[in-house]
Amino acid sequence: MSKLTRRSFTASSAAALTLLAGTKSFAADKVAKIGYQKYGNLLLLKESGILEEKLKPLGYTVDWKQFVAGPQLLEALGAGAVDFGTTGETPPIFAQAAGAPLLYLGTEPPATTGEAIIVLKDSPITTVAGLKGKRIAFNKGSNVHYLVVRALEKAGISIDDITPVYLTPPDGRAAFERKAVDAWAIWDPYLASAQASLPTRVLTDATGVVPNHQFYLGSRRFSDQAVISAFLDAIVEIDRKTAGNPRAAAKILAPATGIPESVLSDALARQAWSIQPIDSKIVATQQEIADTFFKLGLIPKAIKIADALPGSPS
Repeated sequence: MSKLTRRSFTASSAAALTLLAGTKSFAADKVAKIGYQKYGNLLLLKESGILEEKLKPLGYTVDWKQFVAGPQLLEALGAGAVDFGTTGETPPIFAQAAGAPLLYLGTEPPATTGEAIIVLKDSPITTVAGLKGKRIAFNKGSNVHYLVVRALEKAGISIDDITPVYLTPPDGRAAFERKAVDAWAIWDPYLASAQASLPTRVLTDATGVVPNHQFYLGSRRFSDQAVISAFLDAIVEIDRKTAGNPRAAAKILAPATGIPESVLSDALARQAWSIQPIDSKIVATQQEIADTFFKLGLIPKAIKIADALPGSPS
């Protein structure tokens, strides 16, 4: 898909977003609560001050809240502690199945090299099929959860043939380094950091396996359309800056993440920074993930992604 300008993205989303205005607003305190992870363009947006500038005329301030991964961020959204955030493709599935009042607001193009299943170089495992009977560390409900499921299926085995070890990225790395697990499924910038500082091999990334989309999500509880539009408009602006100069973005992110600029540059180069509206193809892809996880018993009920689109009944 081609890159969208700020005007075209806002116009394509405005019709759907105005339907949110009829719901009760929980933003009486005039604070937009943004959940972000220790990487990516929402962290860049936080450091830039762009969103604060856009919300000031609307009488809003911004409360930034950091999370270790998408599942934890969306748990906070479900509890009302976050109004907006960004995650990979899998956390919204688990959150919607758990009853979180989330809405898909936008997405980034696939980043298939931005997540992978890796092993240490001295590991005897050379293929994904070789993971049968092994321990794989990954964050439950994260984007790499789906990568593991599909990669194993493509190799002719299933999730039941391995032992999942559910760990957050920092704990996953620690277990991986001390060989307490046989493989680690992880995303950038943790992936790029491991590749730069550890002797690793990639068994597979997401290429030809899963799309690895990034999504921007909002809470159905938050109904101020002007703020929603300003949030999306700010993302368009920070995306343009990031895509145009990833080295400058890495320089900003380095002190905030503690990760070297060179590593962040590699990670940022694997992303396609260009926010897009949610179209029918994206909905179908997300629905496939949801159906897969329900069949595997990983979510408690079947869900319809269309129920989490702006304008859908609450």
